[in-house]
Amino acid sequence: MATIDELVDELDRSYHETHERLSDPEVYNDHREAAEVGRRLKELERPHRLAHQWRQARSDLAAARDDGELADLVPEYEREVERLEDELKLALVEPDPADRRDVIVEVRQGVGGDEAALWAGDIFRMLTRYAERKGFSWEQLAASPNEAGGFKEIVFAVKGDGAYSVFKWEGGTHRVQRVPVTESQGRIHTSTATVAVMPEAEEVEVEIDPGELKIDVYRSTGPGGQSVNTTDSAVRITHLPTGIVVAMQDEKSQLQNRQKALRVLRARLLERELERQRREVEEARRTQIGSGDRAEKIRTYNYPDSRVTDHRVKVTVHNLDGVLGGELDDLTDALSAEERRRALETAGV
Repeated sequence: MATIDELVDELDRSYHETHERLSDPEVYNDHREAAEVGRRLKELERPHRLAHQWRQARSDLAAARDDGELADLVPEYEREVERLEDELKLALVEPDPADRRDVIVEVRQGVGGDEAALWAGDIFRMLTRYAERKGFSWEQLAASPNEAGGFKEIVFAVKGDGAYSVFKWEGGTHRVQRVPVTESQGRIHTSTATVAVMPEAEEVEVEIDPGELKIDVYRSTGPGGQSVNTTDSAVRITHLPTGIVVAMQDEKSQLQNRQKALRVLRARLLERELERQRREVEEARRTQIGSGDRAEKIRTYNYPDSRVTDHRVKVTVHNLDGVLGGELDDLTDALSAEERRRALETAGV
């Protein structure tokens, strides 16, 4: 088990080595590597600053203990050292390498028929409003509307530094309890929508062998099945080794639909590989945060009580309208804090 002093010494080494690498002409002239080193330096800046403050506070505490005239200040210095040490431990937790990535989000109707499709539409709007509140940009990639409103499925991308770090908590089953607009008796129904959140992959990270793809083209169709154009512009790509199927028909151009389908396929393949790695690392450690399984019920939205409960951290907020308007920070902050706390336990800090 590493001591806090050993961790701080290692932090110092990493910070100075990274700083020196950024000044190396070979790194500076390689834009991709320079960006990577710059991001790493940015990640280290806060823990490095906290480490400096912690060391100074410990020095002040030692001086106060040795000087009788400063004895009254000892309790205050002790509290400051403890506070900074707690902050420093959290800051020293290594972030998930995927956290800074852009994401691709898939929202699907779950149990509940037309009401579930309407709920999927509400979840889609909640998440895109959340993206806007965080200063991220988003673009719709594909949509399969339901005839009664809402969506059978909708896929969109979110771009912004750290998008995955906040959107990863939305993956799972979102359950709603409310009176459907079609319910004449005023009875509360329970419906669900499922969300899949995948870090977006770059082409160089996930190589796809064209020989392992089965590509079908067909005519785009609308919600009722009717043809919406006169050319075979829709594309369905099947990745033969995994059986993953991606279909796109929103664009008029077959090439554009193919490019979008490959983009989603890369994200699904990357998510599959990251999930395999997570299982290997965490096989013996099942946390309250959850495994990320898509069937896992993560949150309940109760309309009669204006209540939202996140079941992973047992957090409830009585601000349903705000949450559906994209005010998710209270929930995601609690989930992030729990993730860091458990990472500290695992690291034995």
